[in-house]
Amino acid sequence: MFQKSKAFSGFSANDMPAAKEFYGGTLGLDVAETNGMLELHPGGGGVVMIYPKPNHTPATFTVLNFPVDDVERAVDELTAKGVQFEHYKGEYATDEKGIFRGEGPLIAWFQDPAGNILSVIQA
Repeated sequence: MFQKSKAFSGFSANDMPAAKEFYGGTLGLDVAETNGMLELHPGGGGVVMIYPKPNHTPATFTVLNFPVDDVERAVDELTAKGVQFEHYKGEYATDEKGIFRGEGPLIAWFQDPAGNILSVIQA
């Protein structure tokens, strides 16, 4: 039934103008507005929907991952644009830049204006 469906992901935000500026301006994604929602076009033919929700509660997990060739460079470029990376301790401890260098690929987490957790991950 879903083999040919063009599925997409979505999550909420409580301030659509701030989300549009962040995703379009700061992250440089193609962003379209449709019926009060944002459509992100991150490349590769995928679409991510962001819908308004006044009583939005940020997810406590990563809702969107951006594969990159070089996490170090991506973190430096985003930091220069004002993005603040999360710093975790314990099992997923990150370094001073916010990069997790444990088992698996390099990854760094950050939040959008609504508090949703995003990442850059080395592909």
